[in-house]
Amino acid sequence: MNKYKPGLLKEKYRRGVGMMIINKNKEIFIGQRFEKDKSAWQMPQGGIDKGEKTIDAVIREMNEETGIKKNFKILYETKIWHYYKLPIYLQKKLWGGKFVGQKQKWFLIDFKGKDSEINIQTKKPEFKKWKWTSSKKMMELIVPFKKKLYANVVSEMVEELNKNN
Repeated sequence: MNKYKPGLLKEKYRRGVGMMIINKNKEIFIGQRFEKDKSAWQMPQGGIDKGEKTIDAVIREMNEETGIKKNFKILYETKIWHYYKLPIYLQKKLWGGKFVGQKQKWFLIDFKGKDSEINIQTKKPEFKKWKWTSSKKMMELIVPFKKKLYANVVSEMVEELNKNN
């Protein structure tokens, strides 16, 4: 006998966007988050505001987290939503405990500017450091709960990059 009510187990995911920003060498932008317990590196990402289109959210988030306002071209948007689940201790801490993780649309962005155009010292800084890196090195640096998400996103983006070469 099922003692759970229908819909009780349905988990809520926060809608968001993520971006794989690449430079002319096809290296990926990653930032080191402000974390107390460990260095947490990730690609820029953020929530979608109510009524906001994903394309507008990614441009806003890119500006808010990296300072990039120009000299970029959006090459690709993922066909599907990608999900990740937060560890339990973070589920209670983030977003008022309303969400178990995020569902995200990811964008491949070609940054054609100079490194000096990147400014992580924004109004609400998310990163304490940033760098360009390979997808292999990025996978070694990111937090474990995002590894599957990143592997899926990188796989889809590499396929798209190969089409454009």
